[in-house]
Amino acid sequence: MRVPLWLALLCVAVLGVKLIRPPWWLVAVLLLGGYLLTDSLLAPVIDSLVK
Repeated sequence: MRVPLWLALLCVAVLGVKLIRPPWWLVAVLLLGGYLLTDSLLAPVIDSLVK
């Protein structure tokens, strides 16, 4: 069974929000921060660390 990565991440995110119950502003800050990091000078460094 092959599951797309976006679907797996969505399931983990929904479970995390339901179980841990972080404040919504923290979720928004983390999403915005991740989005901004992908377009920064640190993106190649982060990409090499992840791979």
